[in-house]
Amino acid sequence: MWFSDKDYKKYGNRIKWNPAIKTENDRLALAEGINSGKVDVVATDHAPHLWSEKEGSYFKAASGGPMVQHALVSMLQLARNGLFKVADVVDKMCHGPAELYRVSGRGYIRVGYYADLVLIDPGTTWTVTSENILYRCGWSPFEGTSFDCSVMTTWVNGNKVFDNNEIDETFRGRRLNFYL
Repeated sequence: MWFSDKDYKKYGNRIKWNPAIKTENDRLALAEGINSGKVDVVATDHAPHLWSEKEGSYFKAASGGPMVQHALVSMLQLARNGLFKVADVVDKMCHGPAELYRVSGRGYIRVGYYADLVLIDPGTTWTVTSENILYRCGWSPFEGTSFDCSVMTTWVNGNKVFDNNEIDETFRGRRLNFYL
């Protein structure tokens, strides 16, 4: 949703993904699909390849990239830029995946559901740099990009696992359960 084929010149293999990045018209058509309800889910496979795996020719470079740290803020930025509504981001990134894959007790804030939550500061402008990247692979296609919102705190299963740019690794996720 963020990149188009015009970005290959700047980013090269950093944005080599499957499916491949398409044209600006395709990117805008995806936004229209979100607006019209034809797109049910927005997600990332989060393929944090080492930089050494992305180097070389396009045909030999690994496909995919580290996205999970910046997926939500990039979608919220696109909403702020007017491509769709913030409510659509919540629907397509939280409710949609839980419904599509029939995940029990997740995707909504409801009594009896697991508390998987993110607290966003909508007024914090920041720029992605090598110093604030949390991926173990150490790079991001968003390096140099500024966002107008920031993830402040994250809870998984009701446990605070990220707060004030610090990760608490004492808590782990739980195996998902699915309903028929």
